Amino acid sequence: MTKQVKQLDRVIIRFAGDSGDGMQLTGDRFTAETAAFGNDLSTLPDFPAEIRAPAGTLHGVSSFQVHFADHDILTPGDKPDVLVAMNPAALRANVADLEPGATVIVDSHDFSTRNLTRAGYADNPLEDDSLDNFAVHQVDLTALTVEAVKEFGLSRKDSARAKNMFALGLVSWMYGRPTESTVEFLQTRFASKTELRDANITAFRTGWNFGETTEAFAVSYEIKPAVMRPGRYRNITGNLALAYGIIAAGQRSGLSVFLGSYPITPASDILHELSKHKRFGVTTFQAEDEISGIGAALGASFGGALGVTTTSGPGVALKSETIGLAVMLELPLLICDIQRGGPSTGLPTKTEQSDLLQAMFGRNGEAPVPIIAPRSPSDCFDAALEAVRIAVTYRTPVMLLSDGYLGNGSEPWRLPEVTELPDIEPAFATAGAEPFLPYARDPETLARPWAVPGTAGLEHRIGGLEKADRTGDISYDPANHDLMVRTRQAKVDRVAASIGPLEVDDPGSEHGQRARILVLGWGSTYGPIGAAVRRARRDGISVAQAHLRHLNPFPSDLGEVLRRYDRVVVPEMNLGQLALLIRAKYLVDVVGYNKVRGLPFGAAELADVIQGVAAELPAREG
Repeated sequence: MTKQVKQLDRVIIRFAGDSGDGMQLTGDRFTAETAAFGNDLSTLPDFPAEIRAPAGTLHGVSSFQVHFADHDILTPGDKPDVLVAMNPAALRANVADLEPGATVIVDSHDFSTRNLTRAGYADNPLEDDSLDNFAVHQVDLTALTVEAVKEFGLSRKDSARAKNMFALGLVSWMYGRPTESTVEFLQTRFASKTELRDANITAFRTGWNFGETTEAFAVSYEIKPAVMRPGRYRNITGNLALAYGIIAAGQRSGLSVFLGSYPITPASDILHELSKHKRFGVTTFQAEDEISGIGAALGASFGGALGVTTTSGPGVALKSETIGLAVMLELPLLICDIQRGGPSTGLPTKTEQSDLLQAMFGRNGEAPVPIIAPRSPSDCFDAALEAVRIAVTYRTPVMLLSDGYLGNGSEPWRLPEVTELPDIEPAFATAGAEPFLPYARDPETLARPWAVPGTAGLEHRIGGLEKADRTGDISYDPANHDLMVRTRQAKVDRVAASIGPLEVDDPGSEHGQRARILVLGWGSTYGPIGAAVRRARRDGISVAQAHLRHLNPFPSDLGEVLRRYDRVVVPEMNLGQLALLIRAKYLVDVVGYNKVRGLPFGAAELADVIQGVAAELPAREG
């Protein structure tokens, strides 16, 4: 039978099933195949919020969405073109996200009365007209898989577990993905369990052959590789990029890295990854709680190492007293907050930009810290280097605000050349003829000396009590306290001089006709905002975009930039935290667009927001 091959420029696929169906592995393997092929891509894993929700229920649905294209893309996509649903719950939880005409592949084996009831279906959607708007393929993935692997003598339960590889093989055939990397992965993963290795490889290849030979799938699709900047690329998640950035910062500064951390979703992967890299001078300490983790990291900084701690919002609350101590001690410390739905435990696997105000003000007294926010998974690498540069140069704790969307999502990353990475100079104090003054100041940065304990001539006292200017002696003098508080704030303010002007994407400025609308974002809204701005421009709306990496201090020209535009739109996955700060500092009445659903924004909805703001603008004068 001759198969038709159709050319596409992009496609969005979502794999969905019970948390035990291996959807994250399936999506990860499809992503690896896509990266090897050379497409640009962006992914969105979505885990159940509960550790182990009842099987077959909506609360237990796990999904993985991948958007890939022959051109530059910025998001995992709004609505899937293809949904692979392994059970009724997966179908019901995701079908509302589909556009009419989307392809739906379902494992018909699991559409039993019991499973339908668990998913909340009164009737079988495969037998009524509720799916008539979609191209539905009912495939008994379970039965086909069990039959394909029966020669390996596995139990029926173990045989059925390979159905995700059958589904992966089928979809890999549909979109012309290379299969070698998945076969090699399975050979490595199950190297000590040959029957599971052979069963999974067989299921994968059988799924591929099923697509190629069955009449049900008459069309396959081709998405050509994307044109990318020359270099070596790999697919990378935000948490992995952040871990690599910390290692690189240690190497570029010549400092040993010490991570003191307590496992917490969605930050734990950073601890797991850094624990593998002792050969790069990395020491990891899994503490008994959040307070111990940051206390150990701060102690490492006092000892002359690069102290790092990783956490999420609830952990930041517990670490706040020690962050205040680090501000008082004026020691480098990196606090990585991988934000999640809150408050408290909230939605631990979902994403949110919920901790900006906590990072700004969540300590007692005046205890300012610089704040950095990466904008994409791969940008977590550069953000880590920048955060460490600031921490070491200015002798201050720095908050890095990533989130679950960035931490778990992935995209292609161009491996930088070592010569492209910034140098970070610790400039440890050295003994001289004059008495050591631990709170003397560098005239440019206002940083105090970093003196390694045990160095002759550099003996000094540290602690949480207020320090006397220059000498560091304990001081209760009101005027000295006022001076030191203002100096610590001025030191953070000095960071703005080293970060350069805000980059604004405003095509109209090149022709002397600047846009009237600026969309300003921070963190993981970069991709959705960028995609929305592209849509708005295609519709003839003149709109500019700017994105903040540095949230404290702001770029020194931010106020000037904001005043150029008639309207400033600030989309945030919170109730308006950046908007609050912008209004307070610059007296600019920004237009906030806010959602806290545990999901990233869609490009289409943000494009509608831009269009609505444009429609309300008065006619341009003159």
